[in-house]
Amino acid sequence: MTRYKYPEPKSSEITPQRVWTQRRQLLASGTLMAATGALPFSSAMAQRNQQSELAPLPAKANFDYVSMEALTSQKDVTTYNNFYEFGLDKADPAKYAGAMKVQPWSVQIEGEVAKPGIYGLEDLLSLSPMQDRVYRLRCVEGWSMVIPWIGYPLSALLSKVQPTGNAKYVEFVTDMQPDVMKGLSSSVIDWPYREGLRMDEAMHPLTLLTFGVYGTVLPNQNGAPVRLVVPWKYGFKSAKSLVKIRVTEKQPLTSWVAAAAAEYGFYANVNPNVQHPRWSQATERRIGEGGFFTPKRPTQMFNGYADQVASLYAGMDLTKNY
Repeated sequence: MTRYKYPEPKSSEITPQRVWTQRRQLLASGTLMAATGALPFSSAMAQRNQQSELAPLPAKANFDYVSMEALTSQKDVTTYNNFYEFGLDKADPAKYAGAMKVQPWSVQIEGEVAKPGIYGLEDLLSLSPMQDRVYRLRCVEGWSMVIPWIGYPLSALLSKVQPTGNAKYVEFVTDMQPDVMKGLSSSVIDWPYREGLRMDEAMHPLTLLTFGVYGTVLPNQNGAPVRLVVPWKYGFKSAKSLVKIRVTEKQPLTSWVAAAAAEYGFYANVNPNVQHPRWSQATERRIGEGGFFTPKRPTQMFNGYADQVASLYAGMDLTKNY
């Protein structure tokens, strides 16, 4: 098993004991649930729909992916979101996403695969054990979070459907529910939301098919019931509420490339050396870290995952392939 090593943190960046204690309690509870049994995922989703509190989602801690940085608060993670289907304001998803229907749910797999098909949530969860991983999420607007996601590598699903020799890219298509997603009336992008990865990016062990966060099933505003998390790329690459995964030979036209190719490239790797046309990407503000006037921190290349993913882009000019 490969163990990834992170740079030695500054003393000012070490997680306070109270935060680490909470983290240990979270991981212990997940391990205990996994050992003693828990509700099937469909039952957990039903429980979430009937109650205000989110149902627990058992997962084992993956200690290959543990950050020493303090976790962003659960409140911030679930109330400060980009999910344009529900509106352009960061508070809109938490206000309106509760009306989204998440049962029944299925994801269609098609394209350059030997075994296309339709996978229900229970089918997806049966493919690989749930893992609790702490990832940084960096958004193109200049803010970041540290989040304990629950899921498993997307490669487990792709291996199951057996990509053909023509498979070079993976396209992700998200759900549309016009009756509750008021943002679909906006012309900011051409709906449905579409994203994509190169096949080697999609197969990388950091790329997570995600079903939960903070020990529970995903809240609707965070992309329930299943989303993508690609931690070395800007947040818009991590498509939410997936309904279709298409394996292709040609690079897919993603929503933001179609809408504003000069601002949002296909690769969207976190790169402090690429200047967004309207703002700098050289620094970032960690949500929940002091107030708005707290000094920003330097943005790390590949969001701090350079040791793991830089080899994917050997020989590429990442200022042109942004």
